[in-house]
Amino acid sequence: MSTVLTLTPAETHTAPARQSWQAIFALARFESRKLLLRIPVLFMLAAYVAWIVWRTRNDWSGYPALQDVDRATQTGPLLVGFAVLLCVNQAVLRSQRHDTERLFGVLVLEPWRRTAAHALSILPVTGLVVLGVAAQFGWQAVKSTAVGHGSVGELLVGPLCVLLCGAIGLLMARLVPKPFAIPVAAVLLLVFSVLAPVSIGGGGATAWLPPVVGEGSTKTIPSDLIGRPAVAHSLYLTGLALALALLAVLISKGRTKTATTVLAGSLAGAIALGVVGGVGQAAGVSSEMTAARTVATLNPQKVQSCVRHGRSTYCAFPEWVPRTTTWADVTDHVQSLAGGTAQTQKLLVRQRVEARYGMEADGAIDPSTTPNQVTVRTMWGGPRTPEFSAAVASVLVLGNEKAGGDVCDGRMVTIMWLALGWTSDPVTELRAVRLDDSVTGSASVLSPTNGMTMTAGQTSVVRELLAAGPSTVTPKVKAHWAELTSPKVTTAKVAQLLGVKAPGGADKCE
Repeated sequence: MSTVLTLTPAETHTAPARQSWQAIFALARFESRKLLLRIPVLFMLAAYVAWIVWRTRNDWSGYPALQDVDRATQTGPLLVGFAVLLCVNQAVLRSQRHDTERLFGVLVLEPWRRTAAHALSILPVTGLVVLGVAAQFGWQAVKSTAVGHGSVGELLVGPLCVLLCGAIGLLMARLVPKPFAIPVAAVLLLVFSVLAPVSIGGGGATAWLPPVVGEGSTKTIPSDLIGRPAVAHSLYLTGLALALALLAVLISKGRTKTATTVLAGSLAGAIALGVVGGVGQAAGVSSEMTAARTVATLNPQKVQSCVRHGRSTYCAFPEWVPRTTTWADVTDHVQSLAGGTAQTQKLLVRQRVEARYGMEADGAIDPSTTPNQVTVRTMWGGPRTPEFSAAVASVLVLGNEKAGGDVCDGRMVTIMWLALGWTSDPVTELRAVRLDDSVTGSASVLSPTNGMTMTAGQTSVVRELLAAGPSTVTPKVKAHWAELTSPKVTTAKVAQLLGVKAPGGADKCE
């Protein structure tokens, strides 16, 4: 009797699509946690936090303009980006280094799905950078002294740079799975990110190709006159990062026809997004923007709002109107030290800025010849405060701003006394307002328009007056105001009238 054995073919199972996506997300969570715990990433995140604290404590002297703060968030995330580039690349090549690639062949995740999981692992660290950017911008935005408006497009650049760096590391691992590839890619990206904006930042279609685009000017201009294609640049970076990540997934093995079709379509969409952003950011400045910049520079009265504080009128671009109370406080302090009609003189304080070149270059502002008009700049705090104080004092003594560039007699002592005598630390303010940061000898005095000059003798007399204090000097200034503001007065005569040691020699512009 024989027994017939029937061999049943082994049952095969095809993983449902839902289970495959669950496996992708599970691997992405594992790789995300591992990426966040890598020493280079932890070190760069710590350095990024330190950079944020350093920038927010040292910039803008407590008076931020938010249209500048948004751009200041862009370079710090590059620190994290370079670490992500390195660690993502090493994570993808981990199985190759450990010779475990063959073991992955028995798992349900094909290479393209594992690549997709690595791409998703970049998102959590990008989210941390989003929080860093929000904290850096929010820290300045909540200050009562903040003015202006930030741009969402500018704020997105930092996190998108991290996403782009991760995508580059991912693609390099699939294209050139060698250890030397990443250092070369990191150096090329560093050159492209840092040096390229300097070399090609003058304009044109290529100026906006680097991830972070710097500026040729450090001045502050109204937010509606900046003219940076921030939204288009964000679209360009988004499309570029997505295209690189999708290309890395697409060239990985194990794809089905359906997956290939979907990935190819997504890649085409990402490229289209990047092209739309690239074309938009290369459009340049519109004729309407150029006209608006010209009006703001040459005829600011057409676009400014004016408010009255005390005796004087303050005209500013709409974003700066809340700051006029601070300017009025300085003006009132300067006039409180003056004598004659100067202590009740009505002034017109007008905000002026050279905006015709946008953020591409700086330009000087011509001093005003209009009697009793004072220029105030768009930046405030730090040295800008004594600069404005000196401008107010020179107009009170000389009548108009332009005359300040030619004065080299004893009136310069009166001007600097009015500018600094009311401050709590006048010697420090004297150092801040002089171009060479000195408190002895001759030096140029900074001003919102043209500068003034102090001789060594005038500096000596001013320092003695500041040491004597306002309670001693102010009554003498008011009593001898006519003589102190006479065009013929010498520095020695001013010293004699105010009761301090007179310098030797005659006045001479240096």
